[in-house]
Parts: sequence; C-alpha cells; structure tokens
Amino acid sequence: MYEDNAACIAQLKDGYIKGDRTKHILPKFFYTHDLQKSGDVRVLQIRSNDNLADLFTKALPTATFKKLVYRIGLRRLKDLDEYTHKGE
Repeated sequence: MYEDNAACIAQLKDGYIKGDRTKHILPKFFYTHDLQKSGDVRVLQIRSNDNLADLFTKALPTATFKKLVYRIGLRRLKDLDEYTHKGE
C-alpha cells in the first residue's frame, strides 16, 4: 500500500493510542494497522507527485494530472487511432 503522508504511516506503524478520546472508535478502523502488524500488507511512503490516488481526490497541476492519467493506462482515442494507423 502506498501513502504520501508521513504522519499517517507513523500512526499505522506505531498503532493507535487508546485513551479517553479513542476508546469509542470502532475496531474496524484499526483494520489497516492490524494488517500491517501481521505482515499481510506493507505501507510504503511515496512522493505526492507519484500518488495515483490523488488523481481522484484533488485538483492537480496539469503536468501532474497528465502523468498520473497516463500511469493508470488512460489514453485519448485520438492518440490510439494515430498509433494504430502508423503502419499503414
């Protein structure tokens, strides 16, 4: 699992502090921490520019947007048409 927020990664690795403010949090919200602790998933830090999820969650500069769109495999039909007809 990739994450660009260092504080979030630290929280997942160190676990949640159980106290008066957190005792009412449902156990399902600790699921990610439990998965990491058991070794079923690893959380790795990546740069915000490379976080594919940002494509769907925030406004991005045009260059970053285009790069992330390309990395998830989206192509314009115009570009695909030009590519498929190059050999003719």
